[in-house]
Amino acid sequence: MIAAALAVVAPLVAAPPQASAQAVVDHIIKRTDRWQEVFVRSPAMGRIVQLDVLLPADQTARRPTLYLLDGNGSTESQPLSTWTMRTDIVQFFSDKQANVVMPVGGGGTFYTDWLADDRNLGHNKWETFLTQELPPLVDNLLNGNGINAMAGVSMGAQAATTLTFRHPALYRALAAYSGCLYSSNLGQATVRTVVADKGGNADNMWGGVANPEWPAHDPIRHAEALRGKPIYLSTGTGVPGPYDLAFDPSYSYPTDLPAAIAIEQVAHECTLLFDAKLRLHRIPATIRYNTPGTHSWPYWQDALHDSWPTLRAGLGI
Repeated sequence: MIAAALAVVAPLVAAPPQASAQAVVDHIIKRTDRWQEVFVRSPAMGRIVQLDVLLPADQTARRPTLYLLDGNGSTESQPLSTWTMRTDIVQFFSDKQANVVMPVGGGGTFYTDWLADDRNLGHNKWETFLTQELPPLVDNLLNGNGINAMAGVSMGAQAATTLTFRHPALYRALAAYSGCLYSSNLGQATVRTVVADKGGNADNMWGGVANPEWPAHDPIRHAEALRGKPIYLSTGTGVPGPYDLAFDPSYSYPTDLPAAIAIEQVAHECTLLFDAKLRLHRIPATIRYNTPGTHSWPYWQDALHDSWPTLRAGLGI
């Protein structure tokens, strides 16, 4: 399977989507002087999208922006990004001169532009929102300097990698935690399972099994577009560790330890595959295989900390 996947010749990357109108801020809730909930009226999404935003101590200087995507456990009904609810990210970034922008919700959508509206997941044009509408708004609102990096966890790791290879001029660094970066051919089944877990139909996302949208959104087919960027990948092995001794479903998705073990085992195999692709093409990357490690938030908090030097290099900090 690995040999076949590595031998695939990548099709051309699709042209970037174009936003039809300008996104605007609907309102802002200031939780602290450094942490805001920003509600953006998105023409592409056809609704107001909530963002968790962290600001640096020095808000007068122009600074880069890290976009940080959530996993499949996120819903638009939750009050905040899971990153702010389940990790120490607010404290961790308190001394770092960067904006951090975290969309709230998006579970099951892969943060992509769907071909059709879905009965359960609705209307989704995430790629247009994230790559066309949001960056100029963020730079204007948050004093951004136009330098961006992209990171994500689980489903969001695949999405972060896909957005980075499809928009290589927009994102200068990438971090992907516990993701499966292989989404066509045999990898399509994994993506379809994730979408179905949230009640969606992946045919509405990238079409039927033979639709060219699947390879067009497959990171392993487009690894060359990542060349020259600082890259960080991490995965556990699925072996439980100290964080799992008293498994707490309030911090984790999925909500039971056997599933957290099984899903991380899949992420581990996917990371091995992507690692082999990068090595074959001599594309440098920092890759961590962590034992122990299950599919749960304490491990992703550690990975975020560990990935910061990689992201910082791309952000020019």
